[in-house]
Amino acid sequence: MDIIIITPAAPGSKAGNRATAERWQALLEQSGHQVSVITEYKGEACDLFLALHAWRSHDAIRLFRESWPGKPLVVALTGTDIYRHQYKYPEQTLYSMQVADALIGLHAQVGDDIPERFRDKLVTLFQSADKPPEAPGAAASATSDFNVCVIGHLRSEKDSLRAAKAARLMPTASRIRVMCAGKAHDAHWEGLATREADENPRFHWLGELEKADVLQLMATSQLLVMSSLMEGGANVVSEACRAGLPVVASDISGNIGLLGKDYGGYYPVGNTSALAAVLTRAETDSAFLVQLREQVSQLAGKFTPEKEQESLEQALLLAVQRCSRNQP
Repeated sequence: MDIIIITPAAPGSKAGNRATAERWQALLEQSGHQVSVITEYKGEACDLFLALHAWRSHDAIRLFRESWPGKPLVVALTGTDIYRHQYKYPEQTLYSMQVADALIGLHAQVGDDIPERFRDKLVTLFQSADKPPEAPGAAASATSDFNVCVIGHLRSEKDSLRAAKAARLMPTASRIRVMCAGKAHDAHWEGLATREADENPRFHWLGELEKADVLQLMATSQLLVMSSLMEGGANVVSEACRAGLPVVASDISGNIGLLGKDYGGYYPVGNTSALAAVLTRAETDSAFLVQLREQVSQLAGKFTPEKEQESLEQALLLAVQRCSRNQP
């Protein structure tokens, strides 16, 4: 098929949605499709339209549906769509969900968090990651620190400085260092991160890193903290699982839907002292750290490119089938 993918993230952006769009383009092209990734839609013809973001891509979705009522439409739901925009901007967000022939959810609990009437067109897709060449902690022997990485753009939804605040509560003897990689969302977040780095000797803000440097950061870390307040299914969790890197995560749907209800590394979302307690346990209890590493390693098979490609094709097929059934 001739497929158009629209994403709000511009070319060259390191935002997760751009990475997702380009990864899906590559996977679909491997399946024989022709795929274009755009940020603005002007009514061009295609065999299938795939939109990242129900709310941010609403105008494009409406234009496509009105211009090409007989063509299949797939909408991928982001964390902000599910946990903010369907309540804050219900007209636009729910319109996109309604007119889609298939919806993509990026974690296993999305069905519980969207209106029931849309669940029959939902396909769960776990974002994939390549298996890194270097195991987590492999390069950590050169330092006596216990490195904790936080990876992602610095913004409110990510609760990006929660690990830094938790590190302030560590006992003096703790070796924990929080290594934060990500671009500040705005001047406010840049100020917060800069001030935290100046005041907190356990916190280091590395700024936005290239992919190879992110992989190196994971290789020199003992665990990753995913502290988000809301998530649609963070790809960095997939990357950590594929790398065998233990994850400590806030207990939100977007994390539980990736790691499972029985995962041992959760803490109550937004709770600094609880996160500090889990980090202390990870540093001081080697059996606990081994348990988390074994759990993420067991989950790694869910996050392969082959599984993601299969789920993409499932979503496309569902959209085509539902679209054809709806034709007069």
